[in-house]
Amino acid sequence: MARRLIALLDSKIVVTGGAGFVGAVLVERLRAAGIPADNIRIPRSADSDLRDASNCARVVKGADVVIHLAAKVGGIGLNQRNPGSLFYDNAIMGIQMMEAARVAGVRKFVAIGTVCAYPKYTPVPFKETDLWNGYPEETNAPYGLAKKMLLVQAQSYRAEYGLDAIYLLPVNLYGPRDNFDLESSHVIPAMIRKFVEAVESGAKVVNLWGTGNASREFLYVDDAAEGIFLATKLYDKPEPINLGAGHEIRIRDLAEIIAGLAGFSGETRWNAARPDGQPRRMLDTREAEKEFGFKAKTTLEDGLRNTMEWYRHNSANNPDNLRTPSMI
Repeated sequence: MARRLIALLDSKIVVTGGAGFVGAVLVERLRAAGIPADNIRIPRSADSDLRDASNCARVVKGADVVIHLAAKVGGIGLNQRNPGSLFYDNAIMGIQMMEAARVAGVRKFVAIGTVCAYPKYTPVPFKETDLWNGYPEETNAPYGLAKKMLLVQAQSYRAEYGLDAIYLLPVNLYGPRDNFDLESSHVIPAMIRKFVEAVESGAKVVNLWGTGNASREFLYVDDAAEGIFLATKLYDKPEPINLGAGHEIRIRDLAEIIAGLAGFSGETRWNAARPDGQPRRMLDTREAEKEFGFKAKTTLEDGLRNTMEWYRHNSANNPDNLRTPSMI
């Protein structure tokens, strides 16, 4: 089948989660490409709960493109406390959104997956062909598997109905407007908040989860939005595609960088009774560059500096912004 390119300038685009962390940046990228604001629809969870199929049908009506970013997400603690709701909410939203898009005649569906879908002991760097070679890391398996089902659905709908459905696998994301609530945040915003608050309060010790020996790869939110934008415009194949920066860092080393940027000179204590999660994480990003020219541009230190500056400003002036709604 010939590749079907999408003329985004002339398209009606639905971005679920478009008011959330990644979605807000993606909407800005779409606007920067010249897409009129009136052509971009952002359903809000308050009046469009996507766990209700009737709401899914309503929000996709008249759309040409659907980019499904809405998700219930969080760090290891949230995954341990809420495995059932994380599985159900993410699975049902994605499945119903893609079905509603198919029934409505939407031309393209972009499903955003997660690095948590990869097997726990995937060889580094993770290649897309490794995705089915084992079970995900246990602490986030329900979330990872719920999102992984969207790949099965996308490939099935492409095969049976000819739907141009693609599936993207972003690595751990971070940046301004992230969720800094310590009850549900991921590692970078949690560390930034802890180290900045320690400096402001004069605390001499910061306590962190795990051993610090696990590794992670991090993709800055602006780069993630660019990758999603390019894939939406240029990618039309059934195979999943990784979106990452192509570099890993030990959590212990990450903590040292963030502590330095925050100006913290005290002691960092690691709580080995808390889980590390997956031992290593780094994506093979060659396919994204080959298929639609995506390569991350933001260095980790620049991204961390930008994120910390945003946190400092908002913690002082807009503290309510530090809690991102769980449905993003």
